[in-house]
Amino acid sequence: MRLGVSTAQCGPLADAAAVRSAARAAEQIGYSSLWVLDRLLAPFRPREGYAGTDQPLSEEMRATLDPFAVLAVSAAEMSRIRLGTSVLVAPWYPPVVLARMLTTLDVLSNGRLTAGLGVGWSSDEYAAVGLEMRGRGVRLEETLDVLDAFWSDGPVAHQGDLTHIVPSHNLLRPVQRPRPPLFLAAYTPAGLDRVARRADGWMPAGLPVELLAPMWAHVRDAAAAHGRDPQDLELVVRANIVLTPTPTDGERRSYMGNVEQVASDIEATRAAGADEVILGVYGVRHLDDALDAYARIAEASGMGAPV
Repeated sequence: MRLGVSTAQCGPLADAAAVRSAARAAEQIGYSSLWVLDRLLAPFRPREGYAGTDQPLSEEMRATLDPFAVLAVSAAEMSRIRLGTSVLVAPWYPPVVLARMLTTLDVLSNGRLTAGLGVGWSSDEYAAVGLEMRGRGVRLEETLDVLDAFWSDGPVAHQGDLTHIVPSHNLLRPVQRPRPPLFLAAYTPAGLDRVARRADGWMPAGLPVELLAPMWAHVRDAAAAHGRDPQDLELVVRANIVLTPTPTDGERRSYMGNVEQVASDIEATRAAGADEVILGVYGVRHLDDALDAYARIAEASGMGAPV
């Protein structure tokens, strides 16, 4: 199983020096990939908790750098490891603009982009971009159609319910052909079916570890029912980690506890079928502390420190 890491982007690490240092360190240490998230607002009184839970956003989310800019800067600091989005809230962006931005990142990184897309969960953020949450699945489906058109070998054109692109020259092509790997975050039956039909894999975050295996089995079965080879799909899980100095007693959520408890969850994630885990530690104020936490978790989980 591969190990990726969330990069400097939020809270005390939302500055240029940390972004550049995180990219260089991730490549030098030997992680498989570097990831950004997509956070627009941290409301004083949010209408919803994080991703449909009763959990508030962490304090780091009060300052979050733009994911595209962070990846562009990171790409210039690295030459080998992959970089990706976990995840972009695709309906916030005009589809053709999103297609250009993703293609640009793949070109600037020399073909190292993995695109993770989702539909988001915050009605406050949707209101801020002038959209309703209702119909967001439909918007994502059309975004995927536009990406297919933009990444095709011919001229780009699309006539949909939401987007109209007249036949146009399109010489900007991703380095990866036919497209960068495309993952979807999904939790509902319709969303999981979309993964099975259209994506290269599933990219959940915030799920209890015990739900991963049955939901992943459902996605793979659905892919087979749609005539796809389930072996062609991958499972990439983002572990939102809250480290505690001592073991967390009683009921605890996944990836929360001391190093040994989190490592046990990482091992359970691997056993559930994950091809890659993205380590993201919350509550740290210095990049060195985050890198140290990643290394200790990797070693405790039996995977050893990346090289």
